[in-house]
Amino acid sequence: MELIAARSPGPVHLRQVRTGNLQALLVAMLDGPASRTELAKRTGLTKATIASLVEPLLRQQILAEGAVLNSGRGRPSRPLHFAAAGPVAIGAEVNVGHLAVAVRRLDGSTEFERRIEVDNRGAAAGDIVTRLAGLVRAATIECGRGTLGIGLAVPGIVQDGMVVHAPNVPGLNGIRLGDQLAAELGLPASEVAVDNEANLAALAHVWPHRLVGDDFVYVSGDVGIGAGIVIGAAMFRGRSGFAGELGHVAIERAGRACPCGNHGCVEQYAGLVAILRAAGVRDLDALLRALDHGNVRARTAVERAGAALGAALAALVNLCDVPAVVLGGSYAALYDSIAPGVRNALGIGVLAAARRPIQLTASALGSGAAIHGAAALITRRCCLDPELLRCR
Repeated sequence: MELIAARSPGPVHLRQVRTGNLQALLVAMLDGPASRTELAKRTGLTKATIASLVEPLLRQQILAEGAVLNSGRGRPSRPLHFAAAGPVAIGAEVNVGHLAVAVRRLDGSTEFERRIEVDNRGAAAGDIVTRLAGLVRAATIECGRGTLGIGLAVPGIVQDGMVVHAPNVPGLNGIRLGDQLAAELGLPASEVAVDNEANLAALAHVWPHRLVGDDFVYVSGDVGIGAGIVIGAAMFRGRSGFAGELGHVAIERAGRACPCGNHGCVEQYAGLVAILRAAGVRDLDALLRALDHGNVRARTAVERAGAALGAALAALVNLCDVPAVVLGGSYAALYDSIAPGVRNALGIGVLAAARRPIQLTASALGSGAAIHGAAALITRRCCLDPELLRCR
């Protein structure tokens, strides 16, 4: 039998090692500015390895050095931080009632953000792309430097880059929206990454910083209701990427008709449009004013929505066994009024609630979670695959 000699480590192996070391360094930098010595402690790498990794990143303006610090012991050090003039990621969002764009640095800080109110329910994909491309161009001009890519959040199920089902913006159905946006901007299709808005909003609570914990459900409440499920600090998408369609969980078998074709979906009782209709007001701002003034109809509408939402969430928590629920979108703005109903329904419906009450919080990112998560999709990808840090 012929013996095959083991392949000795070669250039490919060395590149893999260096890529892994770069990844460790960049992730460590997310914890804040640090000297080379501190970075060696954070990563477990040698000082010499850190030095060899840092120098190219300084030349590329990925990292920058701060002022010299002298602690009185040892050699003075210069803390490293992500360069303010470094490349940025663009987050873009299509939602039922608005379009938005944001520019974020690798450390997660926001440099530019803009949102325009527009009703996309009856809009064609081409019109949506044209408007969104205008916002992206304005953001690119504003930041005035290289970009790492564009993350795009959409209110629907996304599979392999295609919007499979967007019941509240049907013009997106069957459209490769990222490809169309890239073409409109004159970019390769690979420059635009697309995902569901609730998934990306959940990602924003994990990357670049853990805002809630490693296991939670993020619930986005606007016209539709979406959920991003995070298990072990990673998104749970399901086999086909359809996980998290909380808005279409039926809570009343013979209930109200839903655009998805079913009846009794929680979206028809706890979605923002349903709440506004029940409260007899035009928009979220008017609803908040009515609540502030003690309007009984508005308070009742929100309380009932909280009970409906909590019933659907209880089923989800029973299945996934997560310890926390984060309310985002319009639910974050309505938190004080809607949380009691949600909390009560969770207490009744979650089997483990007596032993471990579910932590219910409002998103610290408010209505900007999806757009920040869209940008985080790009910055995370680049930190975990440093080869992608070569910006255009």
